[in-house]
Amino acid sequence: LVALGRLVPPGCARILLKLESANPTGSMKDRMALAMILAGERSGRLAPGQRVVEYTGGSTGVSLALVCAARGYPLSIVTSDAFSAEKRRHMAALGAELTLVPSKGGGMDAALTRSMIATAREITETTGAFWTDQLNNADQLSAYHAMAEEIWSQAGGGIDAFVQATGTAASVRGVAEGLRRHRRDIRIVAVEPAESAVLSGGKSGVHKIEGAGAGFVVPLWHAGIADEIAAVSTDEAMAMSRRLAREEALFAGTSTGANLVAAIRLGLRLG
Repeated sequence: LVALGRLVPPGCARILLKLESANPTGSMKDRMALAMILAGERSGRLAPGQRVVEYTGGSTGVSLALVCAARGYPLSIVTSDAFSAEKRRHMAALGAELTLVPSKGGGMDAALTRSMIATAREITETTGAFWTDQLNNADQLSAYHAMAEEIWSQAGGGIDAFVQATGTAASVRGVAEGLRRHRRDIRIVAVEPAESAVLSGGKSGVHKIEGAGAGFVVPLWHAGIADEIAAVSTDEAMAMSRRLAREEALFAGTSTGANLVAAIRLGLRLG
């Protein structure tokens, strides 16, 4: 955990960032990818050498490519031109076979998510693969329970709130469950794109915050997960991620930028 300095305005609560860049692919998704594969092995749903399939915006795909390469599984990834070319190249370098679903103007929306899901289902049915199905797979929650324990321990229990961008909702749900085991009244804030604020009751739309905002209410989400939902625009998220790099020397993506926008808003309320 790293405490922010220059970015935190006067009168704001202390803000800590959980750095996950020491994971093998530089992402916290290594945790959930390993959890899903190990659960598949233990249950017998994933046989030695069987193909694995997933649709992803990038980080989950890179993490699955790493785990599958290490454990000897061929991997089919369904992704899109809406997501970073760097992540697509990283997946391919680790041996994943990519299927690209075209986006509308390079943006993420509900139609793209559903099209990627349909393509993953088709590959699964035609190849007999094991589909990790991150949108519905609760096996990944154990990885985020472990992350919650790390956060609580590393902060010495000094946490009043947790803020997390929401895509499949697994990370915010798992960490929230873990932290509430220690403190029932901890405040949980789920962050979603302002352009597609469906959890807040708004309309589905197009945004460019990678890893967040599926465009519809996802299966792993339920109303009791968060105490509040914060909507952050793509422009706000991008601007904050650039500030984070320049002013705090922390290089992160747009979902982290969105988290930080919401955390500062909350921190000013908390004082």
